[in-house]
Amino acid sequence: MRVLIVDDHPLFRDGVSGLLSSVPGTTVVGTAATAEEAVREATLTRPDVVLLDLNLPGGSGLTAIPRILAACPGTAVLVLTMVEDDRSLTAALRAGASGYLLKGVGQEELLAALRTIVGGGAVFTGAVADRIRSGRTGHAADLTGREAEVLELLVEGREPGAIARDLGLSTKTVQNHVSRILAKFQARDRVELIFKVRGL
Repeated sequence: MRVLIVDDHPLFRDGVSGLLSSVPGTTVVGTAATAEEAVREATLTRPDVVLLDLNLPGGSGLTAIPRILAACPGTAVLVLTMVEDDRSLTAALRAGASGYLLKGVGQEELLAALRTIVGGGAVFTGAVADRIRSGRTGHAADLTGREAEVLELLVEGREPGAIARDLGLSTKTVQNHVSRILAKFQARDRVELIFKVRGL
């Protein structure tokens, strides 16, 4: 897993870099402190995932997301920020980010999120799961209890195999639940499902 870290705080950037560098199979291919540097470094290093803050000097990290994805089609973007509001989350998703986490996440949660995104999944802050639990999805009444459980784990970034283990089901059964959930929300994939869950 090749990671580019983009954050304007040197101590935070160095800390995350040190953490990821100590994980077997993970390589920090570069760091950047601005949106412009992020695009340049991503183009040069072609990382699997860019760990991106939104508050950057000279321009929001949001402006870098579509440029990184255009220049590096095989790269995914995980936003890691202090910004906790629906507008920023929505903007990041619309720009093409595969995940959105707050900087308060623990080490294991961050590593799990990176692995999920590199594997083609999506990971979002717990606010989305809270919305599902509270039944404010607009489709909650259409979901069975089991589908609601699967949906909650799905938007937390869990893969069907992991969900199956958590719920004591077969992977095939979980995949069937996922298919029905996507159909009920009329969503093509997990990212579109997140938009539907949030009523965006």
